[in-house]
Amino acid sequence: MSTAAIALNETANVTDRRKLHFNSLDEALQEADRLVAAERHGRLVQLGNWTLGQALNHIAGWAEFSYSQCPLKTPFIIRLILWLRKRSFLYGPMPAGVRIPGVPNGTLVTEPVSLEEGLSRFKAAFQRLKMEPPTHPSPALGQLTHDEAIAINLRHAELHLGFFAPV
Repeated sequence: MSTAAIALNETANVTDRRKLHFNSLDEALQEADRLVAAERHGRLVQLGNWTLGQALNHIAGWAEFSYSQCPLKTPFIIRLILWLRKRSFLYGPMPAGVRIPGVPNGTLVTEPVSLEEGLSRFKAAFQRLKMEPPTHPSPALGQLTHDEAIAINLRHAELHLGFFAPV
């Protein structure tokens, strides 16, 4: 895998990131498989700070928060502001380089993992999301419908998988 020279935590400045849009969880799963195949054949360019395994694991971890308590407690005023922009979060692209204040590494589930571990967790989380509505509220947006939970997780996957380009 070749790695573009990006300074740590400056992912908002990556201009050649792919702009992805997934209409279904199956499309996101197919893209993950395509990227993993490219990685295994040495044909994947990494444009951000994380490995593909790490990115897949991160996306999966946040998807799992639909079914378990998220350790973050978002202040009410922030939740209100985010709720007012809910539609753009669910259906517009997520911005790159956003960091959650006070959280080490700027977000949760950032630990390095193997490609196989990240892919396995990603597939399990997205398959569960296909079959089951969320049982826990979003830390930012509150209780989501099943379709809304799918939408926010698709936007999250678009953001992170866009930092990888098969060549």
